[in-house]
Amino acid sequence: MSNNNPQSKIGKNLKKLRQEKGILQDRLSKLADLSFNTVVTVELGANPNPTIETLMKITKTLGVGLEEIYRK
Repeated sequence: MSNNNPQSKIGKNLKKLRQEKGILQDRLSKLADLSFNTVVTVELGANPNPTIETLMKITKTLGVGLEEIYRK
């Protein structure tokens, strides 16, 4: 069931993009001006409804477009 959860897909893609950039969660949270907990819960899919603002802060910090987190 979790494989069909779009949030799991978003979190998985964010984690992959972050790791490809060589950025730790703590560093990403600081660069994106978000709490560490926010970054962790979004990546884990534990936050069922992250705001578009949160997702935009993360993707901007990673240097990717918002559409990148919905791919793959």
